[in-house]
Amino acid sequence: MTININSALQAALGIVVFMVLVLPFSKDRHRIHWRLVAIAIGLQFLICWTMLKVPFVKEALVQTNLAVAALGSATLRGSSFVFGYLGGGEAPFSVTNPNRLVIFAFQVLPLLIVMSALSALLWYWRVLPLLIRSIAVIFEKTLAVRGPAGLVATANIFLGQTEAPLLVKPYLAGMTRHELLLVMTAGMATIAGSVMVIYAAMLGEFFQGAMGHLITKSVMSVPASVLFAHLLLPETEAKQQGLQTPPRIYQSTMDAITRGTSDGLSLYLNIIAILIVLTALVALANGLVAYLPEVAGAPLSLERIAGWVFAPLAWLMGIDWDEAQRVGSLLGVKSVLNEFVAFIQLSAMPAEALSDRSRLIAIYALCGFANLASIGIQISGIGSMAPERRSDLAALALPAFLAATLASCMTASVLAIVTS
Repeated sequence: MTININSALQAALGIVVFMVLVLPFSKDRHRIHWRLVAIAIGLQFLICWTMLKVPFVKEALVQTNLAVAALGSATLRGSSFVFGYLGGGEAPFSVTNPNRLVIFAFQVLPLLIVMSALSALLWYWRVLPLLIRSIAVIFEKTLAVRGPAGLVATANIFLGQTEAPLLVKPYLAGMTRHELLLVMTAGMATIAGSVMVIYAAMLGEFFQGAMGHLITKSVMSVPASVLFAHLLLPETEAKQQGLQTPPRIYQSTMDAITRGTSDGLSLYLNIIAILIVLTALVALANGLVAYLPEVAGAPLSLERIAGWVFAPLAWLMGIDWDEAQRVGSLLGVKSVLNEFVAFIQLSAMPAEALSDRSRLIAIYALCGFANLASIGIQISGIGSMAPERRSDLAALALPAFLAATLASCMTASVLAIVTS
């Protein structure tokens, strides 16, 4: 095995720099427990090494990719029945370029609806709650993350940033500011399981084992979120206890299917609308920026500017400098717009644009809901569950965004070291 020492040293430096970046914003640096910080970093390495290097765990993650393929095939049966050849069915005419018939809204995104219904079903059957509690025990023992905030942080591995807090709605009003920050950070540092399946389907065509890596990144994001939430706002109040068992939120199997389908449809329509609007706004902005003088013989664009701004972060994740600007551009798109647009751009990049290693590191860095829109989503979503905490949520939103962004960067750095 060849070890890329330079890349590993870059990534190790990145881990240090990412923590240093948040220290000026810390509310009480004297209360930081560096032992907890060290444990959180070590736990990320242990999770990454176990899930990517231990043979039977690695094989189990490979099987998740087969499950995604099977789920995609089954979804295609449903979408082709409803949408005909637009949804993946047989075309009523001669096709010379099959790739041009792959319509994102009718063949890829319907997987969201199916996965949302399936997730609700697995929750009602107590499969997901058991899995969440099993993982939560690890973080309780190592990081002392327990109670409602601990449950939400762990549930974010599978649920979205507003769905997970619903599990502890009665407890939100009584959470400390640190616990609220942890809930918000974990929500932005991870992605929902239904969206995870979409990204795995998008990336699976050119990157083997995409689903396994997305799962690994989400699990790693829990200790990373705990770390940055602690650095920014060390706990000074007594934490809530109790709530050791996730609540039952569906009344029957059919209730889970119908409500899960409805939630999935809302997410499906929301993503379509967001992609249309954001793509149009980026095109308009690029049209305006293009009037500025050319730089290095090429017109300016939002992507180029983002690449320059975020390239140092990409380099600190172990990516070679000649590829750092491309990954930096994706990081900028993810932070300003959303990760969906960034993943679409990543999947559309030609094979020679990034090495396989840089592409994998980019997947870890992009896998999270940390973007400007999520700030509004969390304030309104969690605020509707606990109206009395709206002022705290608004005050903690930007720190959570910063913490979640750097948490994703740190997981990418850990990956770069483990795979060096």
